[in-house]
Amino acid sequence: VQTEIKSESDLFGPGAAPGTVPTDIEQATGLERLEILGKMEGVDIFDMKPLDASRKGTLENPITVPSFGEERYLGCTGHPVDSHVVIWLTVSKDRPIERCPECGSVYKMDYCGPEESHDHHHDAEPLDIPTMADFVKPAYW
Repeated sequence: VQTEIKSESDLFGPGAAPGTVPTDIEQATGLERLEILGKMEGVDIFDMKPLDASRKGTLENPITVPSFGEERYLGCTGHPVDSHVVIWLTVSKDRPIERCPECGSVYKMDYCGPEESHDHHHDAEPLDIPTMADFVKPAYW
């Protein structure tokens, strides 16, 4: 993948020859093309492997969730696996730790993305939107 992608223009497929139906690789563009090229080389571009489900995450030893973005959604199915329906949780750079309200497993985002540029200023502070975790008594943590 890295040998073929040199600029943004490399993320546009060549298209199909006139009178033919294009293949996925011929018509794919952008992130879809990057993903297909990665799969052709055995590289999982978006790191879609499941999270560690061999244990229950705790505050002292949470299940880490790598993220290249400032926010990531994750689905908890409980411990042991599939002991409850999927509960979707959001972890972010500002709120990296989240606990599943059903089973209590704790997840922590490990931000792997680029560091924020310090050459610009933000006028407004980001909103800290409360979640159910904000209302749990400290004794229960």
